[in-house]
Amino acid sequence: MFEFGRELKRLFGADAVNAPRDGLTGGDASLLELLDLRMIAEEGRAADIAAGRVGAKDKAQRRLESAIVWREVARRSGDAAVLRKAAATAEAAAEAFDRERRPDGWARARCEQAFCAMLGAELFGDDGLNAAADVAFREARAAARGGLSLPLADIGIAAIEAREQMASGDARGARAVALRFAVPIAGLESLTKRCRAARLLAVEARLVLADILIGWGARLRDDDILAAGREQAERAAEGLDPAYEPLSWARAASLRGHAMALQGEGAGEVEVLAQAVSALADVAGELSRDHSPLDWARVQTALAQGLQALGEAGASERAYEQAVTCYDRAAHVLKSAPGLSLRAFGASNRALCLARSAELSGDLTVLDAAEAAFKIELAAISAKREPAAWALLQVNLARLYEARMDITGVDRGERASAAFALNAALDVFGELGLRSLSIIAADALERLASAGASARSAS
Repeated sequence: MFEFGRELKRLFGADAVNAPRDGLTGGDASLLELLDLRMIAEEGRAADIAAGRVGAKDKAQRRLESAIVWREVARRSGDAAVLRKAAATAEAAAEAFDRERRPDGWARARCEQAFCAMLGAELFGDDGLNAAADVAFREARAAARGGLSLPLADIGIAAIEAREQMASGDARGARAVALRFAVPIAGLESLTKRCRAARLLAVEARLVLADILIGWGARLRDDDILAAGREQAERAAEGLDPAYEPLSWARAASLRGHAMALQGEGAGEVEVLAQAVSALADVAGELSRDHSPLDWARVQTALAQGLQALGEAGASERAYEQAVTCYDRAAHVLKSAPGLSLRAFGASNRALCLARSAELSGDLTVLDAAEAAFKIELAAISAKREPAAWALLQVNLARLYEARMDITGVDRGERASAAFALNAALDVFGELGLRSLSIIAADALERLASAGASARSAS
């Protein structure tokens, strides 16, 4: 710990110990990764004080620095209130900049507003926020004269359009998206000598591209696109030091491992899946939960996905059990933020792992325990306050009823219970406009109906 303190003094300047300053980083966003969640929250409060001080120079820039810090706090914690604070601070910064006299400062503040909206869409699954981000990015693009704002706006516009196209796009579209990122990333990399923050912003842009390509490749089951996403993650990791850029390194290494797992799953190669799981386990071992709870939960979820794929490829009950453990670790962090998309994803896949583990072992006690846990969680949750989470629990409960029928070959009312749960969930998903979850529930209902028809014809 003393060695870490000396290193902070070296990085933040030898005079930092005695000189009065606002926060540890002095407004340098490239140093934020060295701070854990508690310290970065203190940094945000110090940035607010600096921006509000009567004699502060360039209050607009101080507000922008504060918004950047608070967005990072929200990204690590998943706290919606903190994210709203970051967006409001970025809006105040944009108002403080004079668009005519300082167009680049105004454009950078608008980009920060847009990044807050994009983060909200990613964390909470609200596509309307992506539309708001697109408007802000285009306004920033029109106003920017150079500097960071121009490539950041181009990256934001390309990312939003790519995510919209992913649902219907083909392999050619994915390659076109990759080409659109090339110029703005090169623009950020060319600014690294003049601006320290540009280097990590370029890394962030590559991570966004890698995530898009991996998601696209997973949807199309296209190994070439997955390989391109893996390559972008590897390029993002080049030159990153886990000791000084732990979060960027962890995100890059996690995306690389996730791409490897998807490639192994597509090819059915247990050896590749094992390598991916080992790589993700190394990342999980390096990252501290206190440093960034949400990044830690993401890595645990990626590791669980790899183990889940390994269990499917090798019919390994042990792999499914380990996957459930990883999902449980992630859930321990995510339970305080029920609205997060990652929480719903983890809960759904945990139920699938329990069901598959029970099917492989034929052990109904696993299903009994899982069913009891879901019913306890259903009793504790409010369907009116958290309808999406409640409906997802219904879908998972229905999956357990299906697994019980598959194992026993007997329907003791499980089919009717599953259908009731799925219909209730489908109503909620339809009202909320959650198309992907509606498809999952509808497919499960269709599967139940087909199995019921087959059982009746057999009898």
